[in-house]
Amino acid sequence: MAKRAMAVLCLVMACMVAAVPYAEAITCGQVASGMAPCLGYLTKGGVVPPACCGAIKGLNSAAKSTPDRQAVCGCLKPIVASPGINLGNANSLAGQCGLNIPYKISPTTDCSKYV
Repeated sequence: MAKRAMAVLCLVMACMVAAVPYAEAITCGQVASGMAPCLGYLTKGGVVPPACCGAIKGLNSAAKSTPDRQAVCGCLKPIVASPGINLGNANSLAGQCGLNIPYKISPTTDCSKYV
């Protein structure tokens, strides 16, 4: 019985280790949620809300790997292509929050070139 329990425990641990990279991947849902406090600025401009800057700084910090940064870039494309979003405001957002991103936020950005 103890050997069987140990085998099951080892299998569970192996599955957990194998799942770790996938658990940390950034999703478009996370990006959309992060951008939600920024919607007023993206559509109307004005002053960037502190909650918006906090959210995008959190997304920026979470995107540690190249695939994560490319995923965030890819998730931003349909957001900024949404009706009512001002691309100028979208492109100034990072700078307004003290961040520097090395690509233009646009529906036509090639995110595969972002590293």
